[in-house]
Amino acid sequence: MTRRVHEVMTRNPVAVERLTSLAEAARVMRDAGIGDVLVVDQGRLCGIVTDRDLVVRGMAEDRDPAETTVHAVCSTEPLTVVGPDDHVDEAVDLMRRHALRRLPVRDAGGELVGIVTLGDLEVERDPGSPLASIAAAEEAARDR
Repeated sequence: MTRRVHEVMTRNPVAVERLTSLAEAARVMRDAGIGDVLVVDQGRLCGIVTDRDLVVRGMAEDRDPAETTVHAVCSTEPLTVVGPDDHVDEAVDLMRRHALRRLPVRDAGGELVGIVTLGDLEVERDPGSPLASIAAAEEAARDR
């Protein structure tokens, strides 16, 4: 039997408003023990920013982290056509076709309810793999 997205996704994704500074986004990621946050504009998803974006598109380009907004460095228009009751295979196919590392999950009402990452999928596919072990260790560290 094929598993559903809600069984593998990370629930309650962390989001910041598009005008949040890079410095504040970095603090949010640090405090939550995560490497990405969703970027919203008045509750509507408009991007995803990763810790790598902060470094490569922000700091490496000499942007002021206190003055630069996440919207200036985030990946915009993220694909969100997967729901919590969709089959995991559908999420994998979308991620493969669009070369995505993370896929936001919306419920039938359009509310962001989760995010599926490559790590989530690897834990599902092969719980004993090195990537799954790393993902489990990261989750345990966040729970401390």
